[in-house]
Amino acid sequence: MKRPAMLGLFAQPPRLLNVVLALAPFVILIATYLIASDIRLADNPSDKLLPSLQQMGDAIHRLAFEPDRRSGDYVFWADTLASLQRLAIGLALSTLVALIIGLNMGAFNGLYSLGNPILTFIAMIPPLALLPILFISLGIGELGKVALIFIGVFPIMTRDMALSVRSFPREQVVKAKTLGASDLAVVYKILLPQMMPRLITALRLSIGSAWLFLIASEAIAATEGLGYRIFLVRRYLSMDVIIPYVIWITLLGFLMDWALRLILKWRYKWYEQ
Repeated sequence: MKRPAMLGLFAQPPRLLNVVLALAPFVILIATYLIASDIRLADNPSDKLLPSLQQMGDAIHRLAFEPDRRSGDYVFWADTLASLQRLAIGLALSTLVALIIGLNMGAFNGLYSLGNPILTFIAMIPPLALLPILFISLGIGELGKVALIFIGVFPIMTRDMALSVRSFPREQVVKAKTLGASDLAVVYKILLPQMMPRLITALRLSIGSAWLFLIASEAIAATEGLGYRIFLVRRYLSMDVIIPYVIWITLLGFLMDWALRLILKWRYKWYEQ
């Protein structure tokens, strides 16, 4: 019996239909916005709630291609660079710590018994609730912002790594030990290579949370950054700046996820098979 092209259990739509289905929500969303914006601007040309595409384009052109009168910087690109630097440092530290601690916790039961309760406790603390504490103790500079990303991301990634290692087939470990491999050799020559795809997947899943913590920290204490700019212009109801910035943040997150997905497919083809 031929499977339905779109509906039904385990349906397999054709490639073209998959593309159409993927694009349809975006087309509907954009069309709805354009219609609503046109209606509001027709009634009130000075309305700021739903700016037109031209208004948003003019605002971004001013921020991205015209130097700021005070600093001489191109504000849009300066904000992007500042945010990406903070995000990259926070995610890199989180990934490195999660790999080291999670790998060893999953491999050694004693370390798991020692570390799992405290990691679970830390993971249950809302990171944004720690924001005032971090800024008071670490200052309002870069360290406090990076620390928030780290605290918000690393416990989840570490627990995920530990649980992945603990679910690893024990037959491979037994065979390696039978052939004379040491404990460290088993961990770093057998477990580590096979856990790397899972680490990349955990990093992909953490990108959205990391952006959330970054935007929150920049909104409270920063002089540049995408989150800082959004909360700075909100007092003027500058939706022509806020909406493009939100879209830009979303695009950056998508590109980061896409790059990690490409690395996963290129370097670890066996993982998704």
